[in-house]
Amino acid sequence: MLQFGVARPDHIYAPRPTAFGLLVREGQLACVRIDRGKDSYLDLPGGARDGAESEAEAVVREFREETGLRVAADLRLTEAAQFVDKSDGRTVNNTGGFWTLRLLDPAPSGKIEDDHELVWLDPAEALASLRHEAHAWAVVVWLRSRTSA
Repeated sequence: MLQFGVARPDHIYAPRPTAFGLLVREGQLACVRIDRGKDSYLDLPGGARDGAESEAEAVVREFREETGLRVAADLRLTEAAQFVDKSDGRTVNNTGGFWTLRLLDPAPSGKIEDDHELVWLDPAEALASLRHEAHAWAVVVWLRSRTSA
């Protein structure tokens, strides 16, 4: 698995199983803007797996919690790991899959996380703007898979 980010030598990065999703509508990629004031950032929707839930189950749940959209997991596109210094002080190594998704309902409903805002970006803009290298890399893998199909 490719490892992204730089681990600070004085920290332990706990493994954190995750799943993130790529959903495209009318050429635009779904991303989430996480509101942290002047430190706000963009991520692909997704996050940590709960308990024994599969990656596919996690990405569907997390996507709905962060965007309000109902989706289905289609293809596990790739996997990667990313060292992350979380805003609460924890240090984790997000490890897991990146999934292509299918939109089941275009009307947002069920959003839980108030600090997350769904934004649709041109894939090139997403590449330049996503906070994590692993997320940008997954977008590149997705773009390349589209041109080779």
